[in-house]
Amino acid sequence: MQSQVMAEQDAENPTFQVVEVTRNATPDLAKWPTTGWKGGYHWLPSGHAPDSSLIQSGDRLDVVIWDSQENSLLAPIATKSAAVPTTTVSASGTIFMPYVGEVPVRGLTESAARAKLQEKLGDIAATAQVQLSIRQGVNNSVDMVGGVTAPKSVPLTTRNTRILSVLAQVGGISPSLRHPLVVLHRNGKTYETRAEALLTDPARNTLVRGGDQIVVIEDDRSFNVLGAASSQKVINFEKERMSAMEAVSAMGGLTASRANPKGLLVLREFRPRDVRPGADTPDMQQVIFSLDLTSADGLFAARQFNINPGDTVLATESPITRVRTILGLFGTVVGAGATANNLSQ
Repeated sequence: MQSQVMAEQDAENPTFQVVEVTRNATPDLAKWPTTGWKGGYHWLPSGHAPDSSLIQSGDRLDVVIWDSQENSLLAPIATKSAAVPTTTVSASGTIFMPYVGEVPVRGLTESAARAKLQEKLGDIAATAQVQLSIRQGVNNSVDMVGGVTAPKSVPLTTRNTRILSVLAQVGGISPSLRHPLVVLHRNGKTYETRAEALLTDPARNTLVRGGDQIVVIEDDRSFNVLGAASSQKVINFEKERMSAMEAVSAMGGLTASRANPKGLLVLREFRPRDVRPGADTPDMQQVIFSLDLTSADGLFAARQFNINPGDTVLATESPITRVRTILGLFGTVVGAGATANNLSQ
């Protein structure tokens, strides 16, 4: 019962703090430290980039030189063209060209690199023309690590490649994942977003970059449900944030014959460093938040108060239920006594 759980708040040295959740209190409670997770998913804006790609270290270049001169140093007379063996862009961003030496090409578009190679060859063969094709390497591709139908490395043929396009090329998100979370690792930083938000919000369809690693995992954040609820179990978060009212819906509501709607309790434990006096912080490490769902103020407060991962939502028993239980037990004893008397007669 609610009174039994709350009894300790009147003790001389209580071991937990009790907070009544009202509409006036929710703005201050929203400033309290977040427990169970970092408080939100950080994602990248969509942005825009040119359709062309940039050459990166590790890309492989196929070069064909065309020269119409009769005594060309570069191309045989019969074919007028010479294919340079496939060359890989070095770590320093250069490729080796015969008669020219090292030519820096990293960071150039395909057309810019072709023009630069042709310019370098101009001193040897003024009429030479260069044909260039690129096969993207590891620094110009995205790794789909897992959580998709066909994990693989996806080459970036354009700087305007977006994450939904990459997901489509690997067969989409695995249907076996519950509440999938898309995680992107870039330059030592991690970005996350719920899959349904990515699919419904065009602003989240961010550009990917060479070297990105993407994995789709299950959002494992959860809270416990106990007491006079329709179900007593661990419930996973169905969205990025869930209010107390949404939590009640997720657990199937309160048991009409047992629950005390004035005594919906949320048990939460804070880190020791979060405890200090003030309106924006808890006074004690363990806190019980109390919501009254029988008033309009309490109902609106339940819509504004968020559940944190790791919380325990406790639906307390109605005092009437306890009386009925006692009367039921009393009736059982009386019935058993009457049966015994009848048997003795």
